[in-house]
Amino acid sequence: MNVFSDTTPLQTTLTADALALLKRLIATPSFSREEQQTAALIEAFFREKQIPYERLENNIWAKNRFFDPAKPTVLLNSHHDTVKPNPSWTLDPFTPVERDGKLFGLGSNDAGGCLVSLMAAFVYFYDRPDLSHNVVMAASAEEEISGRNGLELLLPHLPPISFAIVGEPTEMQLAIAEKGLLVLDCTAHGVSGHAARNEGENAIYKAIQDINWLTTYQFPKESPTLGPIKLSVTIIQAGSQHNVVPDVCTFTVDVRVTEQYTLEEVIDTIRTSIQSEVKPRSIRLKPSSIPADHPIVRAGLALGRHTYGSPTTSDQAVLNCPSLKCGPGHSGRSHSADEFIYLREITEGVDGYIRMLEQVL
Repeated sequence: MNVFSDTTPLQTTLTADALALLKRLIATPSFSREEQQTAALIEAFFREKQIPYERLENNIWAKNRFFDPAKPTVLLNSHHDTVKPNPSWTLDPFTPVERDGKLFGLGSNDAGGCLVSLMAAFVYFYDRPDLSHNVVMAASAEEEISGRNGLELLLPHLPPISFAIVGEPTEMQLAIAEKGLLVLDCTAHGVSGHAARNEGENAIYKAIQDINWLTTYQFPKESPTLGPIKLSVTIIQAGSQHNVVPDVCTFTVDVRVTEQYTLEEVIDTIRTSIQSEVKPRSIRLKPSSIPADHPIVRAGLALGRHTYGSPTTSDQAVLNCPSLKCGPGHSGRSHSADEFIYLREITEGVDGYIRMLEQVL
């Protein structure tokens, strides 16, 4: 996307404010469940703009000045928690560094750039009395761990949401569908015995049979946007010593679910097809989507963007309304060493959000 040359002076100011806030967020550790200090920075931003806000745990949200309960409400949401820096960082992850047109720092790409761009867009529309929709901005916590004290905790305190824009790095392309997530803890049971004798029932061998099924089975219905459901065995544990036949083998399955099946249907299919005991950790993180002809999607298409289905999970999973995932930055930089976002991407994010919302609001 090109940087637009006809941005208003207000947009230019808001973009500079967004960049300054992003640098402060980078410099402030905000690991999941430890976001108190970045929540305080977001509070300070709203105070500087003389915008009333509310706080619940480490979630901050605000409504547009002329909020009208009779109007539908648009939710703008992104998160301010980060993962911990991996050991391969060569820079200080908490020192924002501008170099070669990039801003380096932990959380710069995921999802600080999206968050500050959405906040700038919210400020742009905050004082407008002529909007067809209300606008609510929510900076949420615990997204990186799918925690219950993030957006999910906040939703009951928000007005009914007509549709949402969830800020995640998509290069401002339009993720109109997102896979849900199931994590299954499975246990294969056998009978212990001495490895030197023909006794016992090896739980590992039972688990292997089940894992073979999981790696070859294909759910019949395929999503036109998201493709097939994806099953991945990611952890396996068994045995205590070399000469004992293990009576228990546990393994974990990561399941990326599409809108073609409910999470309960996926669990039932797996349970009836394998021998191992199957326990889901949660059935909260559901697939999400927005119609391809929704006005906010059409607004993005009019700006030259394209639609796609996202395999990764975000806070969209806890929303019960149409939601679009869209934001500056590139998903491939998320959680990487020496994470960065291009400075131009902040400009494009602020401008892009404003242009899209202008067509809808």
